[in-house]
Amino acid sequence: MFITEKLAYHAKAQPHQLITQFNGRNTTYSEFYESAKRLAGFFQAKGYLQEDIIALYLNNSDYFLVCYYACQLGGFSVMPVNTKLAAPEVNYIFTHSEAKALIYDADLKSTLEAIPKTFRKFQDTLEIGENCVLTDIIKDDSITFAETSKREEQTSVVFYTSGTTGKPKGVMLTADNVKATAQIWGEAMGLNSKDRMQIVAPLFHCAASHVFSIPVIYAGGTIIIEEGFSPERALNTMERENVTIFFGVPAMYSILLNTPKMENLQLPNLRLFTYGAAPMPYELVRKVKALYPGVKVQNLYGQTENSPAATTLKDHHALDKVGSVGEPLPQTEVRVVDEFGNSVPVGQVGEIITKGPQVMKGYLKNEEATRKAIQNGWLYTGDLGKFDEDGLLYIVDRKKDMIIRAGENVYPVEVEEVLYQIPEVLEAAVVGVPHEVYGEVPKAFVVLKEGKSLTKEEVMEFSTKQLAKYKLPEDVVFIDNLPRNASGKVLKTALRQK
Repeated sequence: MFITEKLAYHAKAQPHQLITQFNGRNTTYSEFYESAKRLAGFFQAKGYLQEDIIALYLNNSDYFLVCYYACQLGGFSVMPVNTKLAAPEVNYIFTHSEAKALIYDADLKSTLEAIPKTFRKFQDTLEIGENCVLTDIIKDDSITFAETSKREEQTSVVFYTSGTTGKPKGVMLTADNVKATAQIWGEAMGLNSKDRMQIVAPLFHCAASHVFSIPVIYAGGTIIIEEGFSPERALNTMERENVTIFFGVPAMYSILLNTPKMENLQLPNLRLFTYGAAPMPYELVRKVKALYPGVKVQNLYGQTENSPAATTLKDHHALDKVGSVGEPLPQTEVRVVDEFGNSVPVGQVGEIITKGPQVMKGYLKNEEATRKAIQNGWLYTGDLGKFDEDGLLYIVDRKKDMIIRAGENVYPVEVEEVLYQIPEVLEAAVVGVPHEVYGEVPKAFVVLKEGKSLTKEEVMEFSTKQLAKYKLPEDVVFIDNLPRNASGKVLKTALRQK
């Protein structure tokens, strides 16, 4: 079943089951489905055609998911937009995509007013806020909805990549891609109708929406949505709402583990701590497992271009395979190849490529980039990795982030793993910077735990015992926090500019 068909099925089979909870507002499957149909009917009545792009410029809320499903029901292409972008970046996405309609959050209107020409070009704009038009639409039972026939290759979703290098690209995902991803993650995490998934990451990002929200709804479970990540609030919600699954990037876990309340939580129903965006350092995994031995830990790896779904590291390998992103997901093939596309031997580093029903249709209005990314059905991820003798995958680094120091390859993640072992270090990131003799050398940026102190000399003394000389940071800079994009990944371009 497509995700819309599954929603319709659950609305009939379990109409009173909660589908979303947000700020005290509880919505059942039946209510949600009717709301989504009315919004879809509204756009149908306005004359919108299948695959017309409707942009969602929204903060986290239950309305985000109503709008997402409404677009799916109507056969329109939904385009979630990163709310953390600056006005010129938002303007580029709106202009390049040629989105026909916009649903936006009232709190974000100031950004839209900074791009008035583009803002005025939309055929329709719906604002979400107090006494908003959208609320009236989804409650209006006079609006009729016409069932649409769904094609597997129909563009259902467009996500613009983070754009840490160059202009962002619009990733086109089909109805079949989204369905496959819901099925894949549902199987990989054992999702069921009793699951209560806590969302603190932004829904405009593919992880919160496609790895968790859509698969959990596909399984008939409940999504507990928070406006954003706050450690105290997250822990209170986790305990109060009987959460069964929590997702966070490693930085969130680091913050949670340094929050006193974390040690005294009563979480009888929690079954799964999941993490992604980056491998979790050993110390963080160990602490999580020590605090909650009955809760499983699972790493999730993928890219926007594969919906995202590539590999997963399950709990039984959580400590003995730290740093690995695990084994290929169901319905998925993963290889590590050299520059000619040939598979490399176990233990050798190459580019990670993936294949499966979740691989994107292509980049919107960018055939050249599509041809480079998808070759013979394989998605070339740009990630460098290696397989171990047990068939588990390790990401060594992004292809573009590898440092070549005097002919020697230095993978920043190797250096970062060592820095994370220093007790005073909260976070660390390593980038390559130009050097007149060696060409490029590693430079480390370190965030210390609150109340802790550390010197460059102490960092170097520790690192010298564990790293080859050519891998040692040439310099260590202490900063208050690491710059990140909306998915939680460190913006190494920004660090290089520092």
